[in-house]
Amino acid sequence: MKTRIAVAVMAALLVLYLVFAVGYAVVLLRVGEPVATGLGVALLVLPLLAMWGLVTEFLFGIRAQKLGERLEAEGGMPTDELPLRPSGRIEREAAAAVFPKFKAEAEASPEDWRVWFRLALAYDAAGDSRRARWATRHAIRLDRAHPAG
Repeated sequence: MKTRIAVAVMAALLVLYLVFAVGYAVVLLRVGEPVATGLGVALLVLPLLAMWGLVTEFLFGIRAQKLGERLEAEGGMPTDELPLRPSGRIEREAAAAVFPKFKAEAEASPEDWRVWFRLALAYDAAGDSRRARWATRHAIRLDRAHPAG
């Protein structure tokens, strides 16, 4: 729940920024000077890129959450009881020890989104968030390509 609140606050701040940036862009474009026009165009383009990034991340989060909920409803979430740190995160060494099992599952069933989602969870538990996001995106692509599977 804390994450959702943080995302909502950041999204609201970005929208507020976008409103001010577009307003300043219009002011700069009306000046008519080449430098002001260039800055005005930049103030229009950069917020569009920021909005694209925000929408992309929202969609990624929603799709990943739905896959996680489906996997949990199917009883397919990893059940390994791994030791936790005081913060509640899984100890990386323990996660690294079970990681080969999830990697082997993904290699054995490369078209199954479930094994890729479990691999993403293993990457995340091992502290490799970049690969966790990649594996999650791959699971989303597989699910979208074969929605019934």
